[in-house]
Amino acid sequence: MIDTRPAPSPLAAQLDHLTRLLRGNGDGQSPVGLAALCVGLVGLFSVLMPDRFPTLGTAQSMMFQLPELGLLALAMVIPLISSGLNLAIIATANQSALLMAFIMTKAIAPGSEPAIVALWIAVALAAGFVHCLVVGLATGWLVANMGVHPILVTLGTMSIIDGVSIYLTRGLVIAGFPDAFQAIGNAVILGLPLPFLIFVAVAALVAVILSRTPFGISVAMIGSNLEATRYSGVDTKRVLIGVYTMSSVLCFVAAVLMMARFNSASAGYAQSYLLVTILAAVLGGVDPNGGFGRVSGLVMALIVLQVISSGLNQLGANQHLTLAIWGLTLIGVMAIRSIATALAQRRSARGTSLSVSKSNPTPQEKT
Repeated sequence: MIDTRPAPSPLAAQLDHLTRLLRGNGDGQSPVGLAALCVGLVGLFSVLMPDRFPTLGTAQSMMFQLPELGLLALAMVIPLISSGLNLAIIATANQSALLMAFIMTKAIAPGSEPAIVALWIAVALAAGFVHCLVVGLATGWLVANMGVHPILVTLGTMSIIDGVSIYLTRGLVIAGFPDAFQAIGNAVILGLPLPFLIFVAVAALVAVILSRTPFGISVAMIGSNLEATRYSGVDTKRVLIGVYTMSSVLCFVAAVLMMARFNSASAGYAQSYLLVTILAAVLGGVDPNGGFGRVSGLVMALIVLQVISSGLNQLGANQHLTLAIWGLTLIGVMAIRSIATALAQRRSARGTSLSVSKSNPTPQEKT
């Protein structure tokens, strides 16, 4: 029976391949290698420190430290998949935190009724959310309409936001929040820190959005080829505005967790996280040129980095040595992936060559 169905167009075939990759059904970069590395690192540190490292306290400590960096890394991953970059994530989170901190410290007097405290906490959270929403919409609009690389646009917004924050606060720290608000960053539910549970929930939501929704597929398509995506009928400007708005909203969640855990806010917090978020994203398999990236890979990369940091910290190593080890880990994983890709391409080329030779036998083979 002859198949009369029309052959899929190249664009449809590419979209189908991209969708399978994002949903984990393709041959994309799997986090299994990072999981094996994580198990190896845990085993190594457990052998070196059998009484201190493999304990519930160490696990809880890592779960308390991971969420802020994890949420900021998520905020960086979405622009990266769209072939962009958001250098303003730290500045946005800090300014949002300062705004919320200002409202709470000025409006809530000591000894206020719980209802009044709850009301002003809600007002502060709403103000911080709206602030991040406006920053994200403005940044996305500039990226979508200026025709300038996102690095330059977000470098400008980062400078503006940082400058305003430092000017208004004179670089000072705002501290002293209600106990009810601090509980967000310090509570433990069934042995698991609340910030870690919030991070897991947000990461799962972002993973679903990026892999199961038309918006997520459009983000990856823009990262692969902006012009082709535009000609395929996707409103690329609207998607780009959505990318930077979503990134900025994730900064709001990170700001809330940082405030609640540190009981303070400052324009200078988490500045060292900016490049680490890019490192974690690339280590987790996000293509730095855009077009592909999985949240599961990013989460596994964050766990690996946190295990290295906690292990070296318990060994008494210098913090700068931790940064160096992180860099070595990134280069090592990139080298292994490069070699694995080259070997796979060589096997594929050899298989194609054998198939061609079998379908076109030489005159000697025919006889």
